[in-house]
Amino acid sequence: MVQPDTAAFWPDDPLPLAVNSAPVPEYGSGSLADLLPTLAAGLGVPGFTAAISELVPADRVCVFLIDGLGWEQIRNHPEHAPYLHSLLHTSRGGTGRPITAGFPATTATSLASVGTGLPPGLHGLPGYSVRNPATGALMNQLRWKPYTDPHAWQPHPTVFGLAHEAGVRTAQVSSPLFETTPLTRIALSGGTFHGRLSGEERMDLAAEQLAAADRSLVYTYYSDVDGMGHRYGVDSDAWRGQLAHADRLVQRLAEQLPRRTALYVTADHGMIDVPFDEESRVDFDEDWELRAGVALLGGEGRARHVYAVPGAAADVLTVWREVLGDRFWVASREEAIAAGWFGPVVDERVLGRIGDVVAAACEDLAITASVQEPLESALAGMHGSMTPAEQLVPLIEIRS
Repeated sequence: MVQPDTAAFWPDDPLPLAVNSAPVPEYGSGSLADLLPTLAAGLGVPGFTAAISELVPADRVCVFLIDGLGWEQIRNHPEHAPYLHSLLHTSRGGTGRPITAGFPATTATSLASVGTGLPPGLHGLPGYSVRNPATGALMNQLRWKPYTDPHAWQPHPTVFGLAHEAGVRTAQVSSPLFETTPLTRIALSGGTFHGRLSGEERMDLAAEQLAAADRSLVYTYYSDVDGMGHRYGVDSDAWRGQLAHADRLVQRLAEQLPRRTALYVTADHGMIDVPFDEESRVDFDEDWELRAGVALLGGEGRARHVYAVPGAAADVLTVWREVLGDRFWVASREEAIAAGWFGPVVDERVLGRIGDVVAAACEDLAITASVQEPLESALAGMHGSMTPAEQLVPLIEIRS
């Protein structure tokens, strides 16, 4: 009898993950970028079509985005989120399915996708930190440092702004800290901004704003679930406590909805815990192989943009695939774009912001940078990649 080739099953050198094996977000039919255009179309705003076909229009619409609350986190914690868990069957128009965040699954990218109705390749915020081609330096797109002209960086109008111009009463209800930030200006502006500190105040005011007109579009936001996940991990009591609080906030808002309202509860990304060991946290600053030929390290631990020194891009790609390719999807810029990671189209102005090499984690690990990024490297919970725990987000629907 011919003996099987065991090397084919357990190779000594695992093969790199194929770029096209990454689960690309559902751009155009079921991603965060498709949500507001679908809702705007239902409200009769000119120029929009319903991309998420499962949703039914309503006269009043509210989007409640809970930062960091992925689909799997709700599904795995029925005891801490009983209200949300009981409504998972309503997600995506009653199909009981999630939608996808977009790549990378990170706050700045996702909020820009929500507010503009565009995928990352068009709105131009393709990561936590990316290279500014005009200066050659990294720009943090969440904190907007170093400062650059927001509307030059992201020139497209927001869905909120277009809805407001079309006569829809439009409002954002969030922390007053976010009212004048560049990210709010280029992603979430349009209509009126109402700053409230507590989650309870935001829920009450969101309900008031919905009832203030026959056609209304209201956005509200809660960030502390994400904050506790980053600090303590999604397997912590502190995170579970915040999950329970968010669950109560959703129920509070739902109980106040005016007639003819659809409330959609979603998130910008999910999260995973990355163990604090050398196997799970590869320190770029201590790894001479990964540093060779690299001019700048962008992105974040689970979704890296790697910018090579001139002429070294091919070598950097080869090394990163050799070192990490069995645990990360590692692609050249051209491969990532062709595979649709950033959407079906990437605008020319965005090309230079994407790394020469893009690396997205497949397993529960991260590429940290203990010297360059000491705070980010110490986070317990992380996100950014295309795994289900990070990529799948709810679209729970509650109607009055």
